[in-house]
Amino acid sequence: MQRIAESELIINPRGAVYHLDVRPEELAQTIITVGDPDRVSAVSKYFDEVEVKRQHREFITHTGRIGQKRFSVVSTGIGPDNIDIVLNELDALVNIDFQTRQIKETLSSLDIVRIGTSGSLQEDIPVDSYVASTHGLGLDNLLNFYRLDHNEQERQLLQSFITHTQLNAQITNPYISLAGASLLKNFVDGFHQGITVTCPGFYGPQGRVLRLGVKNPDLINQLTDFRFGQHRITNFEMETSAIYGLGKLLGHHCLSLSAIVANRVAKEFSKDSAKTIDALIQKTLSILSSN
Repeated sequence: MQRIAESELIINPRGAVYHLDVRPEELAQTIITVGDPDRVSAVSKYFDEVEVKRQHREFITHTGRIGQKRFSVVSTGIGPDNIDIVLNELDALVNIDFQTRQIKETLSSLDIVRIGTSGSLQEDIPVDSYVASTHGLGLDNLLNFYRLDHNEQERQLLQSFITHTQLNAQITNPYISLAGASLLKNFVDGFHQGITVTCPGFYGPQGRVLRLGVKNPDLINQLTDFRFGQHRITNFEMETSAIYGLGKLLGHHCLSLSAIVANRVAKEFSKDSAKTIDALIQKTLSILSSN
């Protein structure tokens, strides 16, 4: 089996993967990702024990236990480009032998759950509610650098979306990936479910106008109005499609959970987003630790 060169997989002097600064034994099989580095401790404070704390740049990792179940919570920072770093390095930690620099003969699958914030695109999904993403639909360009194959339903949904929005002609080449079914089935009660659109920015890419005009001023309406059978777009943010796409290619089970802090249709923002996020963290940990 081919050896992976030092320039392709960077391992630091303590034997940890470069950006995350985590060694293989310091990572749990169940991983929670958060965008905000400060949110790592907001999750790990509910662990019964924290055994590992690592930090490098915006990437903070805490590994510990709730009962007998081991968790790692990892901050990703904002955006699909950071997800490219985090998902590839998480996979390397479990599926590449750091001594031989070769891919292991037996591969492992991680459970990766994003806990983040998001804006609702439906008036009936109010601020301070929760969304579990059935699909991640990417308006970013990350997965176009990889060999992502769509199944027939994904191709049909994607073609319907492109026909509806014409975004491929104006801006990007959209892609789509499904949530991990084994995780999604546990997040039904108390959660809205639907398609989450991932954007490569917060302002123009999400249709916000401050001093700059946007190329597609009707974006919000186009996303809100889209339907494909029983599917609709519930919300948008900046990481889900990258997590789902890379997770699918690497063989991991991924789920994105969003606390709705803004409703772009009703033009409302949560009055206590910290409380909403904390409640989502506690609900998620309770579900994951009991399954």
